[in-house]
Amino acid sequence: MARIRIPSTVVILFVTVQTGFLLFMFARYSSFMPQAGEKPSQVHILILSSWRSGSSFVGQLFSQHPSVFYLMEPAWHVWVTMSQNSAKVLHMAVRDLVRSVFLCDMSVFDAYMPWKRNLSDLFQWAASRALCSAPACDSFQRTDITSEMACKTLCGRYPFSKVEEACKTYSHVVIKEVRFFDLKVLYPLLTDPSLNLKIIHLVRDPRAVVKSREQSVKALARDNGIVLSTNGTKVEDSKYKVMQEVCRSHVQIYETATLKPPNFLKNRYLMIRFEDLVRDPLSEISEMYKFADLNLTPRLKSWIYNITHGQGPGKKKEAFKITSRDAVSVSQAWRNVLPFQKVKKVQEVCKGAINMLGYQLVDSEKEQRDLTLDLVLPRRQNQFSWLSFNPKH
Repeated sequence: MARIRIPSTVVILFVTVQTGFLLFMFARYSSFMPQAGEKPSQVHILILSSWRSGSSFVGQLFSQHPSVFYLMEPAWHVWVTMSQNSAKVLHMAVRDLVRSVFLCDMSVFDAYMPWKRNLSDLFQWAASRALCSAPACDSFQRTDITSEMACKTLCGRYPFSKVEEACKTYSHVVIKEVRFFDLKVLYPLLTDPSLNLKIIHLVRDPRAVVKSREQSVKALARDNGIVLSTNGTKVEDSKYKVMQEVCRSHVQIYETATLKPPNFLKNRYLMIRFEDLVRDPLSEISEMYKFADLNLTPRLKSWIYNITHGQGPGKKKEAFKITSRDAVSVSQAWRNVLPFQKVKKVQEVCKGAINMLGYQLVDSEKEQRDLTLDLVLPRRQNQFSWLSFNPKH
């Protein structure tokens, strides 16, 4: 059998080229990675919540800070593009997109928005104060409190490239997401040396969530289908199957983070209840800002007071908007609005979450309507950090 002889000089040349290429790729990859023991220059905050839980409000508390680059639910693009898949299947794609956004690499949107784009092509872009001020848009200063309406009018036609340009100029990158149902999916991000990731887990009384969801039935139908794996079919949640999954995910996330958590989660997970936030906004917000290494400015204090001390619970058409409302009234509205039979059903499917997160079950319509009966149990020391909570029921 004939043998092919390759001159030694060719072999040496091939090995040299291959080695050079590998060294080049290693150097290129290393340039994006912090050195051993060195933290990334930016702080990354993931606001982890579910639909209609007050997460848009919490997102704005960060978005309006002059040191923060904020995006609201960028994974919406993943779910819209691949809506025939289940939430579990889409977890990895969502995680990869979130990682790229944290690193200010907006080329990740090419797969979901292949056309040449403007800022206005990004989901809920005007909810980001950073995209309404320089360098993304010249109409506002970083220290301004911006409104979505004004931003949409003045900034929507700026090119999409401004998103990445702006992101790189901030010390903090904050993302609000409602499309994670398992904390362990985020472990690769929490152990990624190129990220300095902390997680704020926002929860709300499931009964209040149901009341709020009833204001947004059509808007949530596609997401419901993905949660319930209906192969692209939009569905309503009349039997509270989605709520059951949402409650189950909150329990899973909380237990994973607090019952024998991995070492890399220590000091990187914070639980916030919406009800505590609206009752004592400045105290809770100060806690979140301290956790995120941010300072609360006088202008932000004034804005927070105004946004939480409006009149009434807000109108149905404002379901996805941040407007001035009586925040405590918003948190209690379900007790006057929901029929007791609905409340009983929600308590059945979400009993574990209601107990674990520190809410009181009601046994009658009388208890439900009695607003002197506080259904938000006091937080015990370390309850939402490292210790389990033993429910009354």
